[in-house]
Amino acid sequence: MRAFHLASIVFVSLLLFSCSSQSLDQYADTSPALDLKEFFNGELVAYGMLQNRSGVMTRRFTATIDASWEGDVGTLVEEFLFDDGEIQYRTWTLTALGNNNYQGVASDVVGEAEGSIVGSVFQWQYQLDVPYGDDTIVLNLDDWLYLIDENHLINKTKLTKFGFRVGELTLVIEKV
Repeated sequence: MRAFHLASIVFVSLLLFSCSSQSLDQYADTSPALDLKEFFNGELVAYGMLQNRSGVMTRRFTATIDASWEGDVGTLVEEFLFDDGEIQYRTWTLTALGNNNYQGVASDVVGEAEGSIVGSVFQWQYQLDVPYGDDTIVLNLDDWLYLIDENHLINKTKLTKFGFRVGELTLVIEKV
C-alpha cells in the first residue's frame, strides 16, 4: 500500500510539473525594460545552436543583423552562417502595435508573428517554413527573448510540430 501511495504522489507531481509553463506576466517586475526599437537598432551579432528533441546539438551558427526603424516599423536584415557552410538570409519587418505588442512578417514565416513585451522579456509565436530534405515543413515556434543588459539578449525558442517538441534554438544576441 505504501508503494502505491508513493507512486501516486510521484505520478501527480510529474503531471503537475509537466503541465506548468512560464507566463509572460511573470516578468512584469523585471528590469531593465526591453525596448525593441532601442535594442534592435544598428548592427548586432548573434551566436547560436539548434538542438534536436533529445537535446543533442545538431548545428551551430553565427549571424549578423542590421536593424533599423522608421516610426513604428522596423527592419531586421539577418544573415546566418552555419557550421556546415550553409548561409541563410531572413528579413523581418516588425510593426509596433502599441501597448508593447508587435507583429512581424518575413518571407519564410507563415502568416504573421505576434507577440508582446512584459518587463525585460519579449515572447512571440509564429509558424516558420523550414528546409527539410528536398522540401520544407512548417514548424510552430514559441520564441522567448530575455534582455540581460543594454547590449545582450538571450533568445530561447521551442520548435514544435503537431504539438510535439522537435527541437530548440538558443542564441545570444549582442549589439556591436
